[in-house]
Amino acid sequence: MAEAEEVPGERGAEDRLTTDDAVRAMLLTMPRLISRAKRTPVPEQLRSLRLAPRHLSLLSCLLFDGPTPVKDLAARLEVAPTTVSLMVSDLQRQGVVDRRPDPGDRRRSIVSISEDPATRGAVDAWLASSARAWHQVLDGLSPQERATVVRVIHGYEEALAATS
Repeated sequence: MAEAEEVPGERGAEDRLTTDDAVRAMLLTMPRLISRAKRTPVPEQLRSLRLAPRHLSLLSCLLFDGPTPVKDLAARLEVAPTTVSLMVSDLQRQGVVDRRPDPGDRRRSIVSISEDPATRGAVDAWLASSARAWHQVLDGLSPQERATVVRVIHGYEEALAATS
């Protein structure tokens, strides 16, 4: 009896993908993934603010980690502290984030999502569908498998940056 040919992307086939099969699958998947992410509706309250993906990353850090010093945000986002400071100033002017002096070190400032419930709710709503999708996919993986997924995505980003 002949063995059924497996199609890359089908359940079980992932364990036997060649590198070419995996590259093909990723080249087909990534544009759809990016397109869907870009179509995530920005809540009404945030639409007029012209928020960019870099703002989304900063807001994600604040949503998951809570109030954070600018220097720590810069490290997490892998950008210069002056870049984060400019982003924070922009978001602060628009009422999306608050920046306060660190009570333990007046030279530092702590950034948080605005305490305004409507703004906080809008930021949470904007990030929620993406976070739910990642949870759905990553919850079924072992910690080692999750680490591999994150490592692969970071490696892909670095490889793209190296070719630019």
